[in-house]
Parts: sequence; structure tokens; C-alpha cells
Amino acid sequence: MRRLRWTSYTLVIIGYMLAFFHRLAPAAIANNLQQSFHTSGAGLGSLAAAYFYAHTVMQIPVGVMADTMGVRKVVAYGALVSGVGSVLFGVADTLALATLGRLLVGCGVAAMFISLMKLNAVWFHDRHFGTIGGMSLLLGNLGSVLAATPLVWVVTQTSWRNVFVAVGVFSLVLAVLVWFLVRSHPGEAGLPTMRELEGKEAHPHHHGHWYDGLLKVMKNRATWPGFWPNFGIGGSLFAFAGLWAIPYLHDVYGMERTTASNHTMLLLLCFALGALALGTLSDRLGKRLPVIIGGLLVYVLCWLPIVFDWHLSPGQNYLLFAVMGFSAAGFTLSWACAKEVNPPALSGMATSVINTGAFLGAAILQPLVGWVMDQGWNGQMHAGARVYSQHNYQTGLGIMLAFSVVGLIGALTIRETHCQHIIIARS
Repeated sequence: MRRLRWTSYTLVIIGYMLAFFHRLAPAAIANNLQQSFHTSGAGLGSLAAAYFYAHTVMQIPVGVMADTMGVRKVVAYGALVSGVGSVLFGVADTLALATLGRLLVGCGVAAMFISLMKLNAVWFHDRHFGTIGGMSLLLGNLGSVLAATPLVWVVTQTSWRNVFVAVGVFSLVLAVLVWFLVRSHPGEAGLPTMRELEGKEAHPHHHGHWYDGLLKVMKNRATWPGFWPNFGIGGSLFAFAGLWAIPYLHDVYGMERTTASNHTMLLLLCFALGALALGTLSDRLGKRLPVIIGGLLVYVLCWLPIVFDWHLSPGQNYLLFAVMGFSAAGFTLSWACAKEVNPPALSGMATSVINTGAFLGAAILQPLVGWVMDQGWNGQMHAGARVYSQHNYQTGLGIMLAFSVVGLIGALTIRETHCQHIIIARS
């Protein structure tokens, strides 16, 4: 049981780390991409957001496949597609080909998160779901940490193209390992479920067509409130850390790219630690909503110094990014809430429905912020890349503050589950 559980978990978590790496890498190589493809802020935003467009579209199909085909097949196919996309992105000589590569990567790694949550739901006890989910975010975010300062350093030693070709080849190897070593649930290995090990009756399977299960989840009003913190909080966090944070720190504060990437690395590391800490705290309190609301409120307040240009000292900037990342993790508990208000057999679909919000939000914000800043751009260039003014960033990033407020307001409507399954949807 332990060997199969942790082998499956380890391989899928590696795939999840790759998802985070691809999601946030454009921020570290933004100038390289502008120079390579001679593109504007809006064009750069569209290239980075191609990942999120694909990710958004694939969330619900992946949730359906995870509940029907099983985690092993979904993750293996996903790693294969993302590997091909990463290689294509690395060798692309036009913006169109690079965008296609990002689309393929987004489609492929979309399999990782939902499959991981499904794996957690069947290989770990229900009472530990918040904690194991937090640990998964912590480990997955190591991929985003690698996409910050370490990626900046590696690019100075080789090129961004070589990095993405190598990552693509690694994904192809991972696909093979997942196919042969991962087990979708204990039953595949002839083992009892987690509930049966505790002397309880196993959660019932979903009987009927997958379409009926998806409709059950989507018609359940208790499912949807979790969409909004994903959309506003997750979307703004991923859009900022994944593209605009490093250019903002460079243009407004005059930071070197390595120093700016240290800020995003701290932001993402604290987001990872926050996911583990807040998930564990929620499980111990036996409540979800106070932890979610408290975290999101702090996150919204963290945008004020950025949008209203408070001219923070270097130490204050680091502290701001740390608190911002830690508090944003409150939105990740919405995944547990979605699972707990729907039948356990449909946990993949339930998580995927609300998780579309985070990627839809980022897909909208990355090009939108770039387009807004392009409107006020004064024509200043440096090394082939556009340089935006402090006012440009205040206008563009103000949109992210507005999205964050929407996420906080939406979170107020989430139903408290007390960390237990409370099936709202009709059978």
C-alpha cells in the first residue's frame, strides 16, 4: 500500500511541478522572449497566456477523464503532449509556433493538478485531504521556484531555448514512467480503499454516464462559489508572478533581473508554504471558511502598496511579496470545499469546474494588463524590450486589484463544510 501510494504520488507530483514551471517561466525570460520575437507587451501577454487558454479549456475534460479513464492514463498522455509542446516552444522561430508550443504545454500539464487531487482523494484518508493538498501545493510550487532565480541563472549559462527543449525531453521520459508505475486507485492493485481500512463502507461509485455526473456537479449551487476566489485571487497571482512581476520590479524599482526574480521566488515559495500551513490549520480547526476569508483579505490588502505606489524599501518589498504569497494560498482551500459538497466519486469533476477560474483569470489578465500598459507607453526601449513607466504599471496592475476584490467577495458565499463530505447534489 505505502509503496504504491508514494510511487504514484511522487511521479504525479513531478508532473505537477512541471506545470508550475511552465506556468510561471515567462516572467523570468520576458525580455528574452520580446527580443527573440520582437513583440509588444500585449503580444508578450498573449504568448504567456496561451498556456492559460489551453489550461482553462482542458480543466473540465481532464476532470471527466480522471474520474472515468483513471489518473495513470490521463497523466501519461498529458506528460507526452506537454513534452512535445515544450520542445516546439524551444525551437520555434516565429511567435505563432511559440504560441502553438505554449498551447500544447497548457493542454498537457492541465492533466496534472486535477489528477493529483483525484489521486489524493483515493490514496489518502478524507480527514487528511486539506493537509495533503497543502503538501502537494508546497511540492508543486518547487517548480515555480525553479522558474524564477534558478531559471534566470541557467539562461545566462546557456539559452532559454535549450532549457525548454531539455524540459520537454524530461516530460517524455516521465510519461513512460507514469504509464508503467502509477496506479489510479488502490483497487487497481487489489487493495482495499482507505475507508475500508478504517472499517467503514467505501464511498459509492458513480453509476451512469460521465455526462450525468458532470451535470450533477454543475447543477449543484454549492459547487460554484469556489470559482470566484480561483478567478480573482488565483488568476491575479498567476498573472503577476507568471509574467508582470519581474518587469514591474525592473522598470519601477530599477532592480536587476536576478534581484527581481528573487522577489517572485519568495512570493511563490511563501505561496507553497502557505498552502501547507493553511491546509493543516483548516483540518485542525475543522473549518474552511475562516481560513479562506482571512487569507484572501490579507492578499487584497497587499495590492495597495503596489497599485498606489508607496515606494517601499528593499526589505519592505521582500516582506510584501512574502505576505502576499502566503495569504494567497487561502484560495486553495476552495478545492477541498468543492470536493466536500459533491459525491466523492465525482471529486475530479468538482475540482476541475472551479479550478477553471484560476486559469481563466490569468488568461484574461496577462494580455489585458499588457494591452492597457501599451496604450500609455511612451516609446522607451531597452535592449529590444519595452520599458513601461510607473504610471503604466499603476494602471495595469490596478486591474489585478479589482480582480482580487471580486475573488474575496465571491469567497464569502462558499458553504462551510467543517472538513467533511456534505453531499448537496441530488443522487
